[in-house]
Amino acid sequence: MITEITVEDTSGQRLDQYLSERTELGLSRTYLGRLIKEQEILVNGKTAKASTRVKIGDQIRLDIPEPETLDVEPENIPLDIVYEDADLLIVNKPKGMVVHPAAGHYTGTLVNAVMYHCGRELSSINGVLRPGIVHRIDKNTTGLLVVCKNDHAHQSLAAQLKAHTITRKYAAIVVGNIREDEGTVDAPLARSRTDRKKQAIDELNGRRAVTHYRVLERFGEYTLIECVLETGRTHQIRVHMASIKHPVLGDDVYGPKSCPFHLEGQCLHAKTLGFIHPSTGQYVEFDSDYPEYFTKLLVKLRERRAGK
Repeated sequence: MITEITVEDTSGQRLDQYLSERTELGLSRTYLGRLIKEQEILVNGKTAKASTRVKIGDQIRLDIPEPETLDVEPENIPLDIVYEDADLLIVNKPKGMVVHPAAGHYTGTLVNAVMYHCGRELSSINGVLRPGIVHRIDKNTTGLLVVCKNDHAHQSLAAQLKAHTITRKYAAIVVGNIREDEGTVDAPLARSRTDRKKQAIDELNGRRAVTHYRVLERFGEYTLIECVLETGRTHQIRVHMASIKHPVLGDDVYGPKSCPFHLEGQCLHAKTLGFIHPSTGQYVEFDSDYPEYFTKLLVKLRERRAGK
């Protein structure tokens, strides 16, 4: 499918960023980067780089391939479905489940499960490995995730994500006693220059990232907090909390390598998700209970605090 765009308003953005913010395209920055590398995107009739700065008057031509036949196989994996209608699916993802297929994880993912549940009734915007996926949460983060069944729903949710109007509240148990009752971390994030698997605060090249937090319960050595995302960058809460010396408990990437509670990854749960429904235009909000491991840990921490 050929799409042509004339740049009418820009502040010298990178090509991939400019196109990712065109909500009518509904394409992720990663997918756009791949199209640019494959020379499927031209600027003024010439090949370009993702880092090319676009300017007013530029003619951008995109040759977006038709959706490929998906090689990922549907798998009969049980899903904790919180809500479902003709447009979308709200799923409560368990710990240990990867959201979409990638190197080393081509089976057992959320995508494998929703393909079995929905058949081919999933949006195709984010390529063949991420059908229906608008946003994701980390493998060892639990909680709510929206899956889109059609491109209209996907474009609507993607636009709301871009505008930062989706409600996303997380519960986390962090190391240490946070002194203030609430606060905000406003620090830009980018891929780490020393470890490509990690994210890092990068004032020069990072994208703005904002996390608001408030204390829910104190345990002396640990604190239960609620985090509200204003933006949604990769590993945002984990990096931001580590940056203020309160890493998420169990996070062996950004926090201490050892954990006294023998946890499987970080204590982070996507508890609340709210947005404007793509068809009804009404605001809807969904909430989930803490997972079992989280609840058991809270019981242990309360017993320790009480001296039991």
